[in-house]
Amino acid sequence: MHTNPTQAVVLAGGQGSRLRPYTDDRPKPMVEIPGTGTPIIGHQLSWLAAEGVTDAVVSCGHLAEVLQEWLETADLPLKVTTVVESEPLGRGGGLKYAAAHLPAPDQPWYATNGDIWTRFSLREMAAFHAERDAVATLALARPRIPWGAVETDTFGHITDFVESPPSPYLINAGVYVFSAAFTELLPDLGDHERTTFPRLARERRLAGFPLPQGAYWRAIDTAKDLTEAAKELAAQRA
Repeated sequence: MHTNPTQAVVLAGGQGSRLRPYTDDRPKPMVEIPGTGTPIIGHQLSWLAAEGVTDAVVSCGHLAEVLQEWLETADLPLKVTTVVESEPLGRGGGLKYAAAHLPAPDQPWYATNGDIWTRFSLREMAAFHAERDAVATLALARPRIPWGAVETDTFGHITDFVESPPSPYLINAGVYVFSAAFTELLPDLGDHERTTFPRLARERRLAGFPLPQGAYWRAIDTAKDLTEAAKELAAQRA
């Protein structure tokens, strides 16, 4: 019987240069979703808590003090510790550094990128991870292509126009389940997506969990993403 992780790392060090001017005075995860009065990281932490997480380590970087100040004053549904890299360690090194501050190093853990706004069952993902005896499992999303697509027949006649179709490819959704053993496989410095992940994939110890049909997922990269997220939220509430 597998146990659902109760601890998580949130990677919240991004600069969010494509989200300027919103990120001129705050890190990307502190940008508010219009109409909610809550920053992206606030939505994330309440989701993690609802999925059984009791302890989160937030890895800060750019304008860390703004994020730390908000975390100290916000009414949070779980215990939060913040860590700041004194020098940039890269994505893999940063993940390893943050994981060292988890309360139970011998237990599995979740990780999420700080600029993702999503809702799906993490417990289902943890069960999927355990069934496959994986060392790491990535959530996989099928984002909508931002352009309209054109369909043609074999003769080159246009048969249809499709507005923002789903991508034919699955992408890394920025949400993970890691076994306890994963931490020591991370580099101290550098990018795990170029080292640890490919190695685990070759060994068939890396799993991919496609987000369930109808699951909400959006990466907040640009001002347009913020507007779209606010629209989708309003539609859900209506």
